[in-house]
Amino acid sequence: MFDFISKKFSSIFSWVTGQSKLTEKNVGEVIDKIKDTLLEADVPYDVVENFIDQVSKEVIGQKVLTSLKPAEHLMKIVHDKVVQFLSDENNFSLSFFNPKTVIMVMGLQGSGKTTTVAKLVSYAIDLAKKNGKKIKVGAGSVDFYRPAAVDQLQIILKNTGGFFYRSSLTDPVAAAQDIVNQAYQDSCDLVFLDTAGRMHIDNQMLDELKHIDANLKPKYKLLVVDGMTGQESLNIAKNFNDTVGFDGTILTKMDSDARGGLAFAFRYVLNKPILFLATGEKAGDIELFKPDRMASRIIGMGDMMSLVEKAQEKIKQNDQEALYKSMMEGKFTLQDFANQIEMVNKLGSLSKLAKYLPGMGSFNLTNDMIEKGEQEMKRFKSIIASMTPKERLQPKILDTSRKNRIARGSGVTISDVNSLLNKFEQSQQFVKLFRRMGR
Repeated sequence: MFDFISKKFSSIFSWVTGQSKLTEKNVGEVIDKIKDTLLEADVPYDVVENFIDQVSKEVIGQKVLTSLKPAEHLMKIVHDKVVQFLSDENNFSLSFFNPKTVIMVMGLQGSGKTTTVAKLVSYAIDLAKKNGKKIKVGAGSVDFYRPAAVDQLQIILKNTGGFFYRSSLTDPVAAAQDIVNQAYQDSCDLVFLDTAGRMHIDNQMLDELKHIDANLKPKYKLLVVDGMTGQESLNIAKNFNDTVGFDGTILTKMDSDARGGLAFAFRYVLNKPILFLATGEKAGDIELFKPDRMASRIIGMGDMMSLVEKAQEKIKQNDQEALYKSMMEGKFTLQDFANQIEMVNKLGSLSKLAKYLPGMGSFNLTNDMIEKGEQEMKRFKSIIASMTPKERLQPKILDTSRKNRIARGSGVTISDVNSLLNKFEQSQQFVKLFRRMGR
């Protein structure tokens, strides 16, 4: 998710932090690189122009060149502008705890709409549990055009804890009402309705959705959009918004090689919030879209808060608190670096590590390099394990003699030790910015 754009931004800001000072010329080069990155990520040209214009005005207005930390100041400006572009001005949010709530889910065929309905059911149930509540969640489908679409929803709901409702009626509008009536009779608090999709926008589909909407008057209408289709998805969303209307969107297939341009531009173009990102096929592969955290990921600063949240079930509370404290105090040591790697190893692979740790975009990993990267992480852990506690806290004392000892102890070369130290220094720069921004 956002791998392409994050790596580009990481490369840009790694170069910035390596400059002894910023001038009008190299700041201009940075802004040009950011513009090229956004265009390559399939962000619409007018959106890119607006973003670059706002960043440029901010840079000039705040006199970045004369600030004490010009590189970090520039990074903060870009980060804040990305947050602004991603954020919902109306602060819209879903409430899953109101009784008798109907949520209508729309989208084109192939967008992952039916799978997303099941994920939303699972998300709502899990969220209620975390808030000490118990709710009954149901779902049904009126997608009578795609073969076995109704059966598909029934099957994938089995592992979510949700209830499935089927109508014997063949008219989509009447069937939708029948499903909702069944759910209410069964004391359901929340009902998701999976509607029909098509390969492309057509008037019959839109008319059907408008009639269902007028009849049911759902509390929320959500649009599921394929994150891989880029700018075309913006046109699709405009059609839905102009005819049926919707409250927010869910971007799917964000675990693919989607370049991230759709997420960057969606709120700005449609003035509608992104509510969730779907990142896989499992019921739990959906996450709430948080603009500030996504902005941090996009510009290569990682997302430590989400990492800690995901680790709560597998990482001891004391370890979590120690990690967060070190981040907020800006005391990011090699031991912290090793602890973070260990934490994410408990969650999964290096691909997950790269998404959340500050500065990891500078590793420039691709899917083909994942296995090689896993081996590199193992070497890094071995190298750090061969250091003394003092060396982990004060890596500046690592002279040639110490590096030789560490290399022998971990079975690597001095070049490997230096590689670790260089990448650790890059991560430190992002952690310092993380602290200054109060994350």
